[in-house]
Amino acid sequence: MTDRSPALGGKAATRCGFVALIGAPNAGKSTLLNAAVGAKVSIVSRKVQTTRTLVRGIALEGAAQVIFVDTPGIFAPKRRLDRAMVKSAWSGAGDADVVALLVDARRGEDDETAAILQALSQVTTPKVLILNKIDTVEAESLLALTEWLNRDGLFEDTFMISALKGHGVPKLLASVAERMGEGPWLYPEDQVSDAPLRALAAEITREKLFERLHDELPYQSTVETESWKQQPDGSARVEQTIFVTREGHKKIVIGEGGRTIKSIGQAARREIIEAAEHNVHLFLFVKVRPDWGDDPERYRAMGLNFTP
Repeated sequence: MTDRSPALGGKAATRCGFVALIGAPNAGKSTLLNAAVGAKVSIVSRKVQTTRTLVRGIALEGAAQVIFVDTPGIFAPKRRLDRAMVKSAWSGAGDADVVALLVDARRGEDDETAAILQALSQVTTPKVLILNKIDTVEAESLLALTEWLNRDGLFEDTFMISALKGHGVPKLLASVAERMGEGPWLYPEDQVSDAPLRALAAEITREKLFERLHDELPYQSTVETESWKQQPDGSARVEQTIFVTREGHKKIVIGEGGRTIKSIGQAARREIIEAAEHNVHLFLFVKVRPDWGDDPERYRAMGLNFTP
């Protein structure tokens, strides 16, 4: 976990910069972001393409403030939402001081990663390679994969990590911190993300939705925080809407006797309370919006650009 009260060592110059985490879906970018920051700022799910927008997590390493940008997984887009997500990922790479390609070591050499490598060859930003989940593969396979990924000399450094277990993360953080340019910190030292609490709360609920209904609910669903009202006792009344594309999906989310949505709400509420640091009363609603994936307003709510 990142020490959020660093000793700056007298006259040590502060450093600050951005590291874009890119890679195929389910490479472990959100898990790495949370491990580097030392707090949950990006949702994690075994469902592919869970991250839809650029999520920034703020880590401290000595006199350096490293702002990790968790980007949507890069894949072959088929729908408008897919295209917007992939465009968002590459925009994050273009704006960063360092681009970090995260690769799931278990996948080996595949076409998806090869396509990302080809695209990265056109990016002039300094790049590093991160092999994740190294504890799940044999050393010989790991060596062969490392050689394949580095065959074109795109990367200045290679790191071996297990984001889930935290192995190798401190070394990675220390190295990228050294690559940050001198300058003032952009955020207070106790801030771990630039995401508004309303947005983080919606993402938490979406994570719990995916965890509970991974096999039953299609990818076409989203969550928005409609209202956040502080109460006289210091708590907050939070109302969120889950948007699905079909009436049948609505029934799945609600469940028999409302049991499914109740369990989703209970799990989400616990983590939202932790993030808000005060009591929260969470109310969930489900609405059918067949065309929400083509609604410019929904894209704006997710921080994505809508392309007609």
